Amino acid sequence: MKSQRLVASLAALVTGAALLLTATPARADDGVKVASKEGVGKFLTDGKGMTLYVFKKDAPGQSNCAGECLAKWPAYSGQGAMGVDAKDLGSITRADGAKQTTYKGLPLYYFVADKAAGDTKGQGMKDVWYVAMP
Repeated sequence: MKSQRLVASLAALVTGAALLLTATPARADDGVKVASKEGVGKFLTDGKGMTLYVFKKDAPGQSNCAGECLAKWPAYSGQGAMGVDAKDLGSITRADGAKQTTYKGLPLYYFVADKAAGDTKGQGMKDVWYVAMP
């Protein structure tokens, strides 16, 4: 009886751990690389090919995107360079305490409407969002 309960408890633990692992989003921290697209030209992506953006209202070393803005334009916080000069990458600590990767001092972001690698739906959005260009 005790062994059956132990087996059942272990099975529940393993199942719960598996669910937790599959529910945790993967971080796109495998490096910044350069992609190219007709009509856009060369632009930066994370290691999975998701487009990275810059915000015209940011200043070098400072993000001015918070709250609702950050919900639509999540901060990129990857590491490494896969096609750009590593010296051009850095990081800042945002006002909320989170780290954000920079390119030539400018904070990098994703756009929530980009669903697949190479999507550039945020390009030129409201004349303040642009793909990050090498």
